[in-house]
Amino acid sequence: MMNMNSSGSQQEVNSCPDLDTTSMVMTTTTSTNSIMTSASSSSASSPTTLSRYENQKRRDWNTFGQYLRNHRPPLSLSRCSGAHVLEFLRYLDQFGKTKVHNQLCPFFGHPNPPGPCPCPLRQAWGSLDALIGRLRAAYEENGGKPEANPFGARAVRLYLREVRDSQSKARGISYEKKKRKRPGQLQQQQGAPPALPPPS
Repeated sequence: MMNMNSSGSQQEVNSCPDLDTTSMVMTTTTSTNSIMTSASSSSASSPTTLSRYENQKRRDWNTFGQYLRNHRPPLSLSRCSGAHVLEFLRYLDQFGKTKVHNQLCPFFGHPNPPGPCPCPLRQAWGSLDALIGRLRAAYEENGGKPEANPFGARAVRLYLREVRDSQSKARGISYEKKKRKRPGQLQQQQGAPPALPPPS
């Protein structure tokens, strides 16, 4: 769990896995005319394993909740807005590990800088984008209304776009998503004949 206030105090949040219910097998013994219960040790319940995504989403949601509680003044989730989400994202920059060069840096736009520089470390755009996606889903899973979801606010989308563009220029890398080609376009590029229409 990361730090949530300026005094540097840390609080860990433990997550408990859900447990499966146990089942017993009832066996009828005709020779003795009695019903016996049989269960082997292998049939004991075992904790279900959450996916990596679900575990990360739970940690992110707990982290954001702690941030709201440590906010001055404290904020309730119902009063949280896109502006508070932006405040949270900027707060996370202090824990970033991605070097983002400023325009005066000789390595600005260099994807593989040959040496160190004093430019600040920031949260990478990809990390922030994935974080907002998980928090947006967690908000609605915890009873929030989609139309009131602060993680889907226009201001948050614009901020992420701005971070993407600025980091792309500063680091000399492209974040453009590759467009998926349709099967028809792929066949034409491979020289395959187009599909014939069905006979009339």
